[in-house]
Amino acid sequence: MSTATSQLSPYVLDARTKIKESADFIRSKTSMTEGNERSSIAPKVGIILGSGLGALADDVKGGVTLPYGEIPNFPVSTAPGHKGNLVVGELQGKGVMMMQGRFHAYEGYTQQQVVFPIRVMRALGVETLIVTCAVGGLNFRFEAGDLMAIVDHINLTGTNPLIGPNDPDMGDRFPVMYDCYRPELLQIARDVALAQGVRLQEGVHAGIIGPAFCTKAELRYLIRIGADSVGMSTVPEVIAATHAGLKVLGIATVSDMAIPDSGHHATEQEILHVASQVGPKLKALVDGILKKL
Repeated sequence: MSTATSQLSPYVLDARTKIKESADFIRSKTSMTEGNERSSIAPKVGIILGSGLGALADDVKGGVTLPYGEIPNFPVSTAPGHKGNLVVGELQGKGVMMMQGRFHAYEGYTQQQVVFPIRVMRALGVETLIVTCAVGGLNFRFEAGDLMAIVDHINLTGTNPLIGPNDPDMGDRFPVMYDCYRPELLQIARDVALAQGVRLQEGVHAGIIGPAFCTKAELRYLIRIGADSVGMSTVPEVIAATHAGLKVLGIATVSDMAIPDSGHHATEQEILHVASQVGPKLKALVDGILKKL
């Protein structure tokens, strides 16, 4: 580490220790011995799979599946539709580290716990993060089942994963979020979607803490401030990834239309059903993006 440990707070030192423990464990489980040489899977792309989207991990080649409960210091995913596994292997010729399910503040975790896997990804060499999620659509041009490239976000969670002492070896104290969803990755997503004949919407994502769905008044407010979608995840991970120097692409599944005064709000079961139905389309898009990286 470049910063003298004597100058660091106990909080930062403890975080570094936990990240190293997790990274060392994952590395030990994903290494192989051939003859007298030992090598490890070297993931360069991290992928977070949201609600009902975990099937993408089934195509990972030479993959090692690690339940979150077995990884030191990892939280355990309790949200419906989240399998709770870390899958490390190869997809479309790229080394990937794929999260089958994520963590949310509404489960009782702090945002620092929510983004812990992002820190571990960085320690293992991940350079690009593809984050997926299921969202409620707020744009009247959208339809349930659409895919949406996230071009920006609004953090309405009331907190931030970077609160607390900053580790200068992880990132700047005040990271610039201006282009946190990298334009070059967005262009790749557009090109792949066009080639596949997939309608890829684009929009601003509003992150809330949950777990209650929004009231009609809250939905009207979100629309007025420029949000095209709303959800209970993604924003903390993107903040942490940007802070850590990772390039980020966000792809959301519009699992329902959260339009106020429409007379109906989708249930949890309806949302998971739509997300699973869209899964093959999202899988094809992510596969195409990986080929272009």
